[in-house]
Amino acid sequence: MTTAPWRDPALPADTRVADLLSRMTLEEKAAQLYGVWVGAATDGDGVAPLQREMTADHDWDELITRGLGQLTRSFGTGPVDPGTGARALARAQRRIAAANRFGIPAVAHEECLAGFTAWQATAYPVPLAWGASFDPELVEQVGRRIGRDLRAAGVHQGLAPVLDVVRDLRWGRVEETIGEDPYLVGTVGTAYVRGLESAGVIATLKHFAGYASSAGARNLAPVRAGRREFADLTLPPFEMALREGGARSVMAAYTETDGVPASADPRLLTELLREEWGFTGTVVADYFGIGFLRTLHRVAADETEAAHLALAAGIDVELPTLRCYGTPLVTAVREGRVPESLVDRAARRVLLQKCGLGLLDEDWRPEPDGPLDLDSAENRALARDLAEESVVLLDNPGGLLPLAPGTRIAVVGPRAADPLAMLGCYSFPSHVLTHHPEVPLGIDIPTVLDSLRAELPDAKVTFAEGCGVSDPDTGGFAEAVARAAEADVCVAVLGDRAGLFGRGTSGEGCDVSDLRLPGVQADLLDALVATGVPVVLVLLTGRPYALGRWHGRLGAVAQAFFPGEEGGPAVAGVLSGRVNPSGRLPVSVPRLPGGQPWTYLQPPLGLAGEVSSLDPTPLYPFGHGRSYTKFTWEDFAGSAAEISTDGWYDLSLTVRNTGDRAGTEVVQLYLHDPVASVTRPDVRLIGYRRLGLLPGAARRVTFRFHADLASFTGRTGARVVEPGTLELRVGPSSAEVRHRARLRLTGPVRVVGGERRLHCEVRLSEGAD
Repeated sequence: MTTAPWRDPALPADTRVADLLSRMTLEEKAAQLYGVWVGAATDGDGVAPLQREMTADHDWDELITRGLGQLTRSFGTGPVDPGTGARALARAQRRIAAANRFGIPAVAHEECLAGFTAWQATAYPVPLAWGASFDPELVEQVGRRIGRDLRAAGVHQGLAPVLDVVRDLRWGRVEETIGEDPYLVGTVGTAYVRGLESAGVIATLKHFAGYASSAGARNLAPVRAGRREFADLTLPPFEMALREGGARSVMAAYTETDGVPASADPRLLTELLREEWGFTGTVVADYFGIGFLRTLHRVAADETEAAHLALAAGIDVELPTLRCYGTPLVTAVREGRVPESLVDRAARRVLLQKCGLGLLDEDWRPEPDGPLDLDSAENRALARDLAEESVVLLDNPGGLLPLAPGTRIAVVGPRAADPLAMLGCYSFPSHVLTHHPEVPLGIDIPTVLDSLRAELPDAKVTFAEGCGVSDPDTGGFAEAVARAAEADVCVAVLGDRAGLFGRGTSGEGCDVSDLRLPGVQADLLDALVATGVPVVLVLLTGRPYALGRWHGRLGAVAQAFFPGEEGGPAVAGVLSGRVNPSGRLPVSVPRLPGGQPWTYLQPPLGLAGEVSSLDPTPLYPFGHGRSYTKFTWEDFAGSAAEISTDGWYDLSLTVRNTGDRAGTEVVQLYLHDPVASVTRPDVRLIGYRRLGLLPGAARRVTFRFHADLASFTGRTGARVVEPGTLELRVGPSSAEVRHRARLRLTGPVRVVGGERRLHCEVRLSEGAD
C-alpha cells in the first residue's frame, strides 16, 4: 500500500502540507479555518460576550464531513468529570476524523489563564500574582504542569498567557495581566510560554495588541495609545515571548487603535508580526472578534466582508465557532470577491501546526493514556509555592506581624470565609460554576479563616463577616466591631469578587470608575480602626486599591492578588510567620482613588509637580515589598564608565541577610535616561533577581547591562540607541535607590531591530563572609 506524501512523517512538514492542500477542495480548506463550540449555550449570556447573539446552531454530522479546524472548550463550557470529558473529546475527535476524507482531527483548545479551566482542575494564582512573585523559573514550572494536564486530557492549545501591560488600574482585567511594566510582563510571561510549550501545548499570546490601553479603562473601548507607547510598552512582551519563548499562536485583540481594529490590521498581524518578527504560527480571533468587525466596529457591512478583512489582515482561525469563515467566505471565494490564495495561506499555517502536533500522522490516537487527576498533590504543592511567593507585605510599621501563637484574633470581612475569594474570573468556579449553583467546587479551597485557625491552633479566633463585597448594607458592622473590640488584634480580610461582565468587582467587563474598595468595605475598615484594636488589613483582590485613607492607622497591610486554591494557607502562613513574605508589587498601590490612570512608567510631566494640584505619587511603588528579616547591600562595583552604543557594562553588589531568619530579597535594576530625543519614563525596570538567603548568608549579584536595553522608539519611528548619559539604579523598588552607576554611551546613533538583546543577564556567585 502506497502512503500519500502528506501522511509520511519522514518528509518535511512543508512538503507534506503542500501535498495535502493540493488534494483539498475549497470547502475542505475553509473548514480548517474555524472552530465549533458544540457545548455553547444559546439561551443566555453564557461565558463570553454576546454569546447568544453570535452563536448559531449547526448540523454537526454534516459539518464535520469537510473536516474541522478547532474544537472550542470541551471542558470549559460546563462541569464535566475530567475522565469523562477526555473520553468524550476522544470520541468527538474520532468522529471528526472518520467523517472527513483525510481523517484529520481538530485542534482542541481551552483557557488556561490560571490553570486548566476545567472542573476539578487546580486553580493556580492569577497572572498578577505571577508578577508579584518576580520568579520566572517558578512560573515556568507552573506552565509546564498546566501543559501536561492539558495534553493528558487531549487538549492541544491553551489560550494564555495575557501579555497586556497594565495602563489603567481601573480596568477589570488587571487581574489577568502580569503587571504594569513590560520587562516584568515579558520575562514572566515568556517563562510561562516556555513551560506550556515544553509540554507540547500551543501557547496563545493575547491580546495582540493594545487591549489594556483602552480609553477610560473600559473593556473593548478604543485605544488612544500613541505609536511610541505602542512600540515601547505594548509590543515588547509579545516580541520576547515569540523570540525567546517559542509561542506558536497569537490571539488578535478586540480593540481598535487609531480607527483600525486589530482584527482587520494587516500592518499589525502581517507586516509586523510575520514579516518583521518572523512569526510562522497561527493567528486566532478572540471570541467572535471577526463578527465584531460588523457589529461593534462597523468596518464591515456583513459577515462576508468581515471575513475578507480578517483573512487579509492575517487572522487564520475564527473562534469560538463559525460565522464568517464558513459559508459566507466560501461563497465569496466562489464568486471571485475574495482571493482563494488567502484561504490557502491560512489553511497552510493551520495544517503546518496540525502536522507539528502529530495530527496528520497515521498512528495518531486521541484516547487518554490513563486516569486523569487534574488536582494532584504535585499541582497543589506548586500552587502553594507560587501563592506563598506572591503575597506582598506592604507595611508592618510596628512589627505587629507575625502574630503571636496565643493571640485573640477577630477575623472580619467579606473575603475571610469565602473560598471564591481566592480565585480570579478565569478560574473554573468563577467562570463557569456560577451558572451551575447546584454543582460543588470540585477542588478543596481553604479560606483565610480556616487556614488561620489551622496555622495558629492556640489562638482564639472569632469571625464576623461585617458586610458583603459590594452590597450597601451596613447591618453587620455592629457584630464585626464587637468581635474586634474583644480581641488583641483584628484581621480584616477585604477585597474583590471575581466575575464576568459586571457580575463581579474584578474580571472581564468589570471595570470601575475609581479605586475605592468595593461597596461599604472602606466604611467597615474605618469602624474597625476606630475600636483602637490593632488592625491587620489583608487584601484579596484582582487590582490594587487606594489605601492612603488608612496610611499610618493600620498595624500591618498584606496584599494577595487572587492567590488560588492554596492562597488561604499562604496568607495565613505570612500572618503566622511560617512564611517570610517575599512578594513585590507588580503594580503600584495608589494613595488616593482618583488621579488615574497612572502607572510608574511616566515621563517628567507625568510625575508630581507644581503645575497640578493632583499628586499621582503612589502610596506603595512598583517593586515594593517588605520582609521579616533585614538585608544589607554591600561592596557595590559600578563606578562611572564609558561604553559604546553597542557595548556591555557589568555592575555588581553583595546582598547579605543580616536578620535572624531565612528570607528572600528581590534586587531590581532600573534605567534612568536624563536626556533623550523624545521624552522617556523617569525610571524603568531592565533587570531583577530573587535571592533566597539563610541568616548571615550573602550572595553576589552581577547585572550584565547591554546598551540595547536603553533602546527606544525615536522620532523617525525606528528603535534606536542614542549616545549620551545614562544612570543605572539598583534598589528594592522603583522608588528606592541603593546604588547608582553613571554611564556614558559613545559613538553614533544605532538603529536596532529583532537582533537586539531583550533581557539583562544576571550572574550569581557566593558573597564574601
